Amino acid sequence: MTDISSREWHLLRRPIGMPKVEDFELATTKVPPPVAGQVQVRNLWMSVDPYMRGRMTDRESYVPPFQIGHPLEGGAVGQVTQSDDPSFIPGDLVLSMYGWREAFNAKPGTLQKLPNVGLPPQAFLGIAGMPGLTAYAGLLRVAAAKAGETVFVSGAAGAVGSIVCQIAKLKGLNVVGSAGGHDKSEWLKTLGCDAVIDYKAYANGSELTAALKQAAPKGIDIYFDNVGGDHLYAAIECARPRARLVICGMISAYNATAPLAGPGNIISVIPKRLRIEGFIVSDHNDMLGEFLGDMAGWITQGQIRYEETVDHGIAAAPEAFLKLFSGGNTGKMLVKLT
Repeated sequence: MTDISSREWHLLRRPIGMPKVEDFELATTKVPPPVAGQVQVRNLWMSVDPYMRGRMTDRESYVPPFQIGHPLEGGAVGQVTQSDDPSFIPGDLVLSMYGWREAFNAKPGTLQKLPNVGLPPQAFLGIAGMPGLTAYAGLLRVAAAKAGETVFVSGAAGAVGSIVCQIAKLKGLNVVGSAGGHDKSEWLKTLGCDAVIDYKAYANGSELTAALKQAAPKGIDIYFDNVGGDHLYAAIECARPRARLVICGMISAYNATAPLAGPGNIISVIPKRLRIEGFIVSDHNDMLGEFLGDMAGWITQGQIRYEETVDHGIAAAPEAFLKLFSGGNTGKMLVKLT
């Protein structure tokens, strides 16, 4: 057996503000044959996700920061090519966190075989993976959504938001989704959203708030936040008493170079008795079996649809990542490596 060549992306320097392609470095390395107990995998698909921006900053968080000069990490689906562990054989499809590279050796405990539920492999990086579970747990457990309620979803055309909208409709909620641009807004309508706000059509936060009041004249019971900023202000302004504001992400602030002011109407949390709760999907891994069962059934029955934006080749990974911050993706942003 001989070494194989693999290209991998390293963090060259920590970005200031919006990341640039020049902040990354594509390196070529050799992957030796797997040693005792190791499994060798060649990646087929890799994911880029907004949370990765936080890992590019050297600060304490729920996950360690990326290290300068080391391979980046992220969700990936690959195929086993060699194995020195009896639980994996060549040809097995596996999920790992060894993205941003073409091939690698790993311990079996860091790999998860893809379940046979009739979905394409890359679905386990999106609709049936971390984004899907985020939507499922955030809406059904954290927000405790109930039929008849109204939910406002920001970033509704993204990987998480689009799933939230559809699960909410299946559960009997009234759904208001916000997205940027005509095409994304029209796509949300095909997913069943009762009202859609194209936030790019409004000049400021006051206009966005007015648009939400028009879309939900009786107020909202749940806000599923992927954006923060003006969207969070509008949600507080339109929240009904005892509404739940579920904070999944705040992508509008991820590239800020200075601390941002909080929403100017935060005092309304008191008289409205609002609950604001941030959550991390890994806290809800106990729901994975239930989630996969429901999601596979919904997709098979045509009750949930999903969109993927795909770039090709390992060299395209940084540009694909940057599209997350410019609105260049609809649904899940993926890189196909083969």
